[in-house]
Amino acid sequence: MDKLESIQEEVKLDEAGKVALMQEIDQLRKEKNAVILAHYYQEPEIQDVADYVGDSLGLSQQAAKTEADMIVFAGVHFMAETAKILNPNKKVILPDLDAGCSLASSCPPESFGEFVKAHPDHVVVTYINCSAEIKALSDIVCTSSNALKIVNSIPKDRPIIFAPDKNLGKYVMKQTGREMLLWDGACVVHEAFSIDKLIEIHKSHPEAEIIAHPESEEHILQTANYIGSTSGMINYVKKYPEKEFIVATEAGILHQMQKDVPDVKLIPAPSHEDNTCACSECGYMKVNTLRKLYLCIKHERPEIDVPRTIRERALLPIERMLEISK
Repeated sequence: MDKLESIQEEVKLDEAGKVALMQEIDQLRKEKNAVILAHYYQEPEIQDVADYVGDSLGLSQQAAKTEADMIVFAGVHFMAETAKILNPNKKVILPDLDAGCSLASSCPPESFGEFVKAHPDHVVVTYINCSAEIKALSDIVCTSSNALKIVNSIPKDRPIIFAPDKNLGKYVMKQTGREMLLWDGACVVHEAFSIDKLIEIHKSHPEAEIIAHPESEEHILQTANYIGSTSGMINYVKKYPEKEFIVATEAGILHQMQKDVPDVKLIPAPSHEDNTCACSECGYMKVNTLRKLYLCIKHERPEIDVPRTIRERALLPIERMLEISK
């Protein structure tokens, strides 16, 4: 174990340790011609060292066009899988294989396959927060950024299956007027918000606007002044820097929001659980750490692989989404 790795055996890094790690990561990135893609829900220091920070659509677009030899995906497993599907000849690595997704886990491939077979006339639209196997069973993929556009692109006489997120599906149905057959899946992070606590916080901050991610439950969305994807929420806040916002999505987004609009007041929407941050955090996203990111790049593992038969089938619905999203 080298000196830097030994330092990282400490439970918590001090600022000097973080700076040293970030410098080492930057050096390794250059040596290996690697690109670091990070989701908004990652820890702040991971976002700060990344080449690109974005939501699922932006990350997919970046993965599709990168010329790097190696993609380091600071996110969760399905995101790294998507990058591998788009780049079969590049090495794709993830800091921790345990960085899963409650929403993706709510849609087992075998069960979903039977569901699709039972409705052979339906166009299958799947939210990108799903496994490669689910994408391979799909006609087109969407993200929260483009879900309305994707569904509106489907002829009105074609019935639709929408999976796996029922909350996003309900929101899309309401916005488009399309009836869809919904898979019964959900994200535990976006279902953790407490409406009672949210109302209490809003009473204390009556001028604050509530902004929410469409994966949230309907009663949360009904309180929102704005509903949008993570990138959409950031862009909305940037338009109104003088306002105050209660933010109903994973609390990792607050870091980039505050960087983009330093003087804006941001309040995380409260969860049912009484935790230290009084917010909703994704344990899977937070499995990745700066130390794991460093070790991942240094040793070029864990590496993500997708079997060829699944990859080739999953590529088509992703490419359809990217084409429509241009």
